[in-house]
Amino acid sequence: MSFYDGLAFFIVLLLGCIPAIILGMMEKRIGNYTILFSIGIIFIIYRETPLELFYLLLYLFLEWHLIALYQYSLRRFGRNKEIFHHAVLFALLPLVMAKLSGFIGHHWFSFLGISYITFKVLQIIIESYDGIIEKNGFSQTVAFLIFFPTLSSGPIDRSRRFEQDFARRWERREYAELLQKGIWKILLGVLYKFVLSVIAYDILGRISGRYDPQYVILYAYVYGIYMFFDFAGYSLMAIGTSYIFGICTPDNFNKPFISRDMKEFWDRWHISLSHWFRDFLFSRFMTDAIRNKRFKNRLNVASMGFIVNMLVMGIWHGLTKDYLLYGLYHGVLLAVTEIYQKKKWYRRVKSKKWYQCISWFVTLNLVMFGFLIFSGKFLEIWAVLMKYL
Repeated sequence: MSFYDGLAFFIVLLLGCIPAIILGMMEKRIGNYTILFSIGIIFIIYRETPLELFYLLLYLFLEWHLIALYQYSLRRFGRNKEIFHHAVLFALLPLVMAKLSGFIGHHWFSFLGISYITFKVLQIIIESYDGIIEKNGFSQTVAFLIFFPTLSSGPIDRSRRFEQDFARRWERREYAELLQKGIWKILLGVLYKFVLSVIAYDILGRISGRYDPQYVILYAYVYGIYMFFDFAGYSLMAIGTSYIFGICTPDNFNKPFISRDMKEFWDRWHISLSHWFRDFLFSRFMTDAIRNKRFKNRLNVASMGFIVNMLVMGIWHGLTKDYLLYGLYHGVLLAVTEIYQKKKWYRRVKSKKWYQCISWFVTLNLVMFGFLIFSGKFLEIWAVLMKYL
């Protein structure tokens, strides 16, 4: 059994939602029950892979103590960059080991959801360093890290926002509205993931072996559509389930294919991930580079920041040529977008309807070509072409 896949999961989910709904309608706190059910469903899902369960429990034990020790060091010694960097390094180490498992010959910390839990841990550590978070309670932190609706593939919530909902007693009217929205999102997610994405996947299977230009273009578009309905459907079900458990997990997609430039696209596509990288990698790269005058001007800083940011995102997806090229591709596109949007002519034409139409068309095609890279098909086609050159 896996998250949001198969009849068994949805039966367990339905049974688990009933007490949450009763508590919500009775204006009782749902938080404590959420922890218990999250633990229960984790044990059910990982029962067939006990080694993954062991690594998950070990990871939670280590990361909780890392957070507690780091926050203690802040209270005891104040802000210290060296301690901060070591805390970030230790938080990242299990994820790095998991990503390198194919190279080191052992699947250390390879369990479903390690990436998204790591993002949560890093957010707590970074915001603790910034003075935004002073101390995390044990139960709230554990609930945040193992919150089952978003455990495996997000969306990535923020701890302070999560803890507000976790401790909240919803009024009956408010919870009824939240429940209605949650059920609607789940149903829409089911349509996306189990109907529309399946149709797109079936089309991909029919054209995957064809290398004629028209089929390559069709593959890129259909793969992009498949990715959207598959992942957006998953996210909708996760968000809808979160609502039922009283947690307003933020949306992850917002009509990405109507974007008129690449920056807008990443504000609409996998929003929680792109905004996490923006807040905790890109912004910090910018601040450090400007403060230490590493580049001639802010435009160069921003351009390099986009490239570094997206390249790291590509590495996060996986240590393969496809993902690395995908990250570099989007980094360069964002850098180019940043440069041309600083031109005087852009300010003159950006509100013109004709320009917006052209910009949307160009952006859509750039996005779809990116999906072709992400799918692995681009390098496959490139290898075929090289044989004839």
